[in-house]
Amino acid sequence: MTVTATVTGPRPGAGLLAAARIVAAADGRGGTALPVLDGAGPFALRRLRSAGREARVCLVGAMSAPLGGDALTLSADVEDGAGLRFSTTAATIALPGRTGAPATYDVRIRVGDGAVLHWLPEPLISARGGELRMTTTVELAPTARLVFREEQILGRAGERPGRLTARLTVRHGGRPLYDQELTYGPGVPGWDGGAVLGGHRAAGQLLVVDPGFEERLVAPRALGRTAVVAPLAGPAFVVSAVAPDGLQVRALLENGLSAMDIAI
Repeated sequence: MTVTATVTGPRPGAGLLAAARIVAAADGRGGTALPVLDGAGPFALRRLRSAGREARVCLVGAMSAPLGGDALTLSADVEDGAGLRFSTTAATIALPGRTGAPATYDVRIRVGDGAVLHWLPEPLISARGGELRMTTTVELAPTARLVFREEQILGRAGERPGRLTARLTVRHGGRPLYDQELTYGPGVPGWDGGAVLGGHRAAGQLLVVDPGFEERLVAPRALGRTAVVAPLAGPAFVVSAVAPDGLQVRALLENGLSAMDIAI
C-alpha cells in the first residue's frame, strides 16, 4: 500500500488546501503491503498492526480541520485482492474559518475485484458557525466487498449546528448502487422536521456490499422507531438511523449489522 499526502498550505484569502492518497496492494503472500505511509497537515496517517490479509490505517488529526475555506481531499485505492481497514482516532469537527467561506472535503474510494474495504471513521461534528460540503464517491468492482460507515452529529453539547451537506455516491460494477445527499442546519428548509431528523441531533448510515447477497436476499426491517435495514438494487443493504446523540446512532447501526449476522 502506498500513501502519499500533499499540502500546499494556506491560500491567500482562503483556507488550507490539502490532499492525501492511500493505495493498498496485495503482497503476494496472503497479506496487503504498505510500502509507504506518509502524511502532512491535517492528514497524519498511521499504520496499525495487520490482521490476516487486512492492512490497517488510522488517521490521526494533526491540526484543526476542516475550517471554513479549507479544501481537503482524501482518496483510497484498494487494488485487486487487497484488504484495508481505515479508521480515525477521533471525531472530525467542522469549524468556522476567518473568511466565512464554506469548507469542502472530498473522499474518493476505489475497491478492486476480490478486494475488501472496511471504512470506519469516527463521526463528523458540525459545529456552530461552520459550513462544510462533504462528498464521498465509491467505485466498486463486481466482486469487491465493502463495509462503509458514516455518522453526523449536529452541534456539540448544547450547541446549535452549523450547515452541513453530505453526499454519498456508490457505483458497483460501473452501475449506480446508492446516491444520497442530505443537508442540515441554518437556512435549510425542514431539516429538523419529521421528514428528516424529527428533532434528533445525530444521523448515520452503514452500507454493506458483498457478492454473497446475490444469493442471500435481504428483507427490509425496522429497528425500533428510528432505524431501518433496507435492501438495495444490488448485492447490498444499508442501515440508516437517527437518534438524540452519536452513541445511540452507533448502537442502532451495530444492531442492524447484528440483525444481519455480520460483524465488523
